[in-house]
Amino acid sequence: MQRQIFTPSSKLASAALFVYLAVFNFHKALAADRLIGLHSAQVMSQSMPWIAQEAGLFKKYDLDFRLVFISSSPVATAATINGDAEVQVTGAIGNVRAYVQGVTDLVFIGGIKNFLTHSVLGKPEIKRPEDLKGKKVGVGRFGSNTHYFVIQALKRLGMDASRDIQAIQTGGGPETLAALVGGSIDAGAIVAPGDAAAVARGFRYVINGPELRIPYGATQIVTMRPTIAKRGPVIGRFMRVMAEASKVLHTDKNLVYKVLGKHLRITDTKILDSAYQSEIPALERRLELSEAALQASLDEIAPLDARAKSITPQDMIDRRYLVELEKSGVFDK
Repeated sequence: MQRQIFTPSSKLASAALFVYLAVFNFHKALAADRLIGLHSAQVMSQSMPWIAQEAGLFKKYDLDFRLVFISSSPVATAATINGDAEVQVTGAIGNVRAYVQGVTDLVFIGGIKNFLTHSVLGKPEIKRPEDLKGKKVGVGRFGSNTHYFVIQALKRLGMDASRDIQAIQTGGGPETLAALVGGSIDAGAIVAPGDAAAVARGFRYVINGPELRIPYGATQIVTMRPTIAKRGPVIGRFMRVMAEASKVLHTDKNLVYKVLGKHLRITDTKILDSAYQSEIPALERRLELSEAALQASLDEIAPLDARAKSITPQDMIDRRYLVELEKSGVFDK
């Protein structure tokens, strides 16, 4: 058996390697946990990851969080199911539809907005909902929150969206406003701050959505059950970040306006203030989940897929993180 001989140089190299590995493992241990998230609309109700980034909350909780924008809740849901992301800040409908179709690993862990606050704004000559008949009305995408709002709002006003209007896909809120300004649509379903921006350009409210308070999972926090099983503490820290971001959202208007101005490219303080005042009452301070909001999606799906009738909102909810946050007192500090 050949005996290994350590020369001074080999001992030095070995010591250097030991130090390198020790430093490497130390930094590896201190490295922030990476987490990839998705959001599906550039709106105030989905701004908490932006706020958290600006306020340094992800760094505070040792998270390397990467936010990806996908302008559709169903597409964001598909990306999560495929493992491209671990958490969503998005509308409920895409996730509920996937759950009904058998992807029962999807789970709602927090709520941000549990009823719709869209409004329909139109050209000055469109003064009443009845004036929308035969007109082109912009929605983000078919099956999106804006499309659902138009259907339900018109239904409550005695109209039928499939018969009385021509719904036009625009792609999202900013695109709807651009289409309205450009004249390719007569009216559009827009949420804050886009509605205030439309009013500033001479358009008028035809349907004031917040007054209708239509229950709906407009913005929810969603993940997968296997993700909780594998990375439960990391998701818990993310929820802590969202809880603190919620507090900032409700108490620090200056920071919120700075964030919205940066990401939505709106610098008019009057528009931002109008949007904030109309939207903030609809946003959950304690990230509470609403069973009525999720039931609305089940009811929407049921006529096309009978499996939705056998599912309850409780089946899709996991409140463990909300319970932990309440016990920690983070909402009351």
